[in-house]
Amino acid sequence: MASALRMAILMLVVMTVLTGLAYPLAITGLAQTLFPHKANGSLIAHGDSVIGSTLIGQSFSKPEYFHPRLSAGGYDPLHSGGTNLAPSSQRLTDSVMAAVQANQPDNPQKSVPGDLVTSSASGLDPDISPDAAAFQIPRVAKARGMTEEQVLAIVQNYTRGRTLGFLGEPRVNVLRLNLALDRASQK
Repeated sequence: MASALRMAILMLVVMTVLTGLAYPLAITGLAQTLFPHKANGSLIAHGDSVIGSTLIGQSFSKPEYFHPRLSAGGYDPLHSGGTNLAPSSQRLTDSVMAAVQANQPDNPQKSVPGDLVTSSASGLDPDISPDAAAFQIPRVAKARGMTEEQVLAIVQNYTRGRTLGFLGEPRVNVLRLNLALDRASQK
């Protein structure tokens, strides 16, 4: 009995050291060596202050900025999650209709893309579809005093294709796009 207890305690200590210390330290070291920007949260700094992360969506509401997807948790990473409303939910229908009415003035000639009127599963999606970006171009161009062609060129420059050529959908990171617009406006 004492021998089995000693073996169990030894195994607990060995596995704790291996899986609780050695493995996490090795993975952290590899990540910091191979992918330091991503391992540290893909943070973007402006001067000495961090203004956001390319991995977590944030709110932009001024007309001169591209707006992100809606967030059920108010863009708070501690309250990540979707609305969990069923397609048959009247609250979901009302929310989508209100978002359509709020977005339609941006481009009255086009239908509002779905990702501008619904939230993602996490509520923190940092990207929008190229269609959602194109829909917002007239509003952003007018608010910035730029031509739609100038804004379109920036959108196209910041549009990323499918990961590895076949995973996911083409996307535009809203934070990077808005920072690029700020830089272009300063010229």
